[in-house]
Amino acid sequence: MQFDRKDKNDAVLLNLYTQLLYPRMVEEKMLILLRQGRIGKWFSGIGQEAIAIGSTLAMEESEYILPMHRNLGVFTARNIPLKRLMAQWQGKLNGFTKGRDRSFHFGTQDYKIIGMISHLGPQMAVADGIALADLISGQEKATLVFTGDGATSEGDFHEAINVAAVWNLPVIFLIENNGYGLSTPTSEQYKCKDLVDRAIGYGIEGIQIDGNNVLEVYDTLAGIAAQIRKDPKPVLVECLTFRMRGHEEASGTKYVPQVLMDAWAEKDPVANFERYLLAENVLTTELIAEIKADFKAGIEHEIEAAFQEEEPVANALAELEDMYAPFNFEPALLPKDAPAIEIRYLDAITDALKTGMYKHNNLVLMGQDIAEYGGAFKITEGFTSLFGKARVRNTPICESAIVGAALGLSINGYKSVVEMQFADFVTCGFNQIVNNLAKTHYRWGEKADVVIRMPTGAGTGAGPFHSQSNEAWFTKTPGLKIVYPAFPEDAKGLLLSAIDDPNPVLFFEHKYLYRSLTGLVPQGEYHLEIGKANVLKEGSQLSIITYGLGVHWALAYIGEHPELSITLVDLRSLQPWDKTAVSAAVKQTGRVLILHEDTLSNGFGAELAAWIGEHCFSDLDAPVMRCASADTAIPMSKILEEDFLAKSRLAATIDKLLAY
Repeated sequence: MQFDRKDKNDAVLLNLYTQLLYPRMVEEKMLILLRQGRIGKWFSGIGQEAIAIGSTLAMEESEYILPMHRNLGVFTARNIPLKRLMAQWQGKLNGFTKGRDRSFHFGTQDYKIIGMISHLGPQMAVADGIALADLISGQEKATLVFTGDGATSEGDFHEAINVAAVWNLPVIFLIENNGYGLSTPTSEQYKCKDLVDRAIGYGIEGIQIDGNNVLEVYDTLAGIAAQIRKDPKPVLVECLTFRMRGHEEASGTKYVPQVLMDAWAEKDPVANFERYLLAENVLTTELIAEIKADFKAGIEHEIEAAFQEEEPVANALAELEDMYAPFNFEPALLPKDAPAIEIRYLDAITDALKTGMYKHNNLVLMGQDIAEYGGAFKITEGFTSLFGKARVRNTPICESAIVGAALGLSINGYKSVVEMQFADFVTCGFNQIVNNLAKTHYRWGEKADVVIRMPTGAGTGAGPFHSQSNEAWFTKTPGLKIVYPAFPEDAKGLLLSAIDDPNPVLFFEHKYLYRSLTGLVPQGEYHLEIGKANVLKEGSQLSIITYGLGVHWALAYIGEHPELSITLVDLRSLQPWDKTAVSAAVKQTGRVLILHEDTLSNGFGAELAAWIGEHCFSDLDAPVMRCASADTAIPMSKILEEDFLAKSRLAATIDKLLAY
């Protein structure tokens, strides 16, 4: 292994050595603790330390790094106290996640480190968003994100690099190619000779380096970072290295040929650099012994102190509260004589977005075709001339990367509204929503200030992939807020509240209502509280609880049956939902019909029915009944679609309920 010290003085080289040695000694201690049964699991980075250390020291302290689960050196080189890290690994209260997540699955704004989730690839898009925030704000910064050879097969790898390439984002995508994804060799993971060659397909620079040579890693990364701070663009770096331990200790290394283990043992990054510094008279055997003795004592002290740290105390209320970032709702009520205009549902959403963009100069809109074209439904038409393309961004067709980038924007001080072209397409971003957006605040206290607009619903004969009501996919996921307005006034007021809220909000907009429904909408800024229902009518015979297009089906039915006395509750929000309003409606009539467009089985109405049965049983005069769409995919034919929808069964269900 050839080292080139270039213009580095002895102090710089000595610092590199001590930074390299320290995580190795921590790991050696962790392996002892594992054998003693004092810890339960460990993901070893022995043999790969030069990558973490060299790259971290090449970055400025104010720049974000997004490491993987065997990059201990990133955390130690950013000077996170070992006691705090150990508390995290042991699930102690003083850990970064308060015992809620394991290993390096956490982030910290104090040290500008954003840890990964177990799905590996999604953090790459988060790096895109962090870099985008720097780009828009004119900050000359680089962002570094790690991935492994195994994760390069994930779609998230492709999506994130493609977005960074198209948007010229200053991101260093670093691949640690250690030869195996758990036990699967690279020969069974990809066909290309070198992973760095993939850079060609994205039109970006690709560099392959010796990942065990700390000087080569440091110099290469420092040079790239300096370059892309001034000339923003992504770079792909493949670091060749080897993992000398198992994927995690329980898996072992029996699947690795011994000849390969022996060859890489000779390339040990710590031992080789140590020999080089001895030859350069930067180190002496006495100094090495002194450094190691000092490290050993410090490691022992920090680890034992962490073992004495407090354990978390179970507190159900605190756990629930920490699912969401704190938000004090302020209604921003308009004067009673504030002007209102008759506009379409679609125009109310446009008005809300425009108002939000003027209010928040850190708000970014992202989606397919939303810039000059104005989006599939023309909701953002003309926005680029008002706010510029930096803040109104066309995206490639890559929902996962864009949702991940939205989280990155939030981490780096921005807000975002993402438009799903159709709510059906959210499946391609599902992991980012339910595992990244929804869990980020609970895991390490960081907000996910993201709104995802969801054009949803049937009624237009668009078939199985453009008509689904998929809100129930998300209402069961803690950490998300779900909004589903039925009127233009509600759409504007709730969307403005969603934009202000620092939590992830899925905002469902019924496509059928876009141009078919108009209403009086106040001009100016006003907010409606997420989680508050609207009681549209009050009666005594039965209550209909519904939302979205179901509200208009119910209104039409009530208009056709003036002889009936019906309470109509428009939920408007599904997570959280208004239990007080629902309970009052049950008490008022004793008969409840839950109406929604989604399919019957496991639709959101099932949760409502269960809650009413559990909490309002004594107020019921009849079983809670549900009226929902058929348990099939949505057909395209207008005749079949009308039969599929809940509306076709509404009258019969009400008759059955009243006859009970």
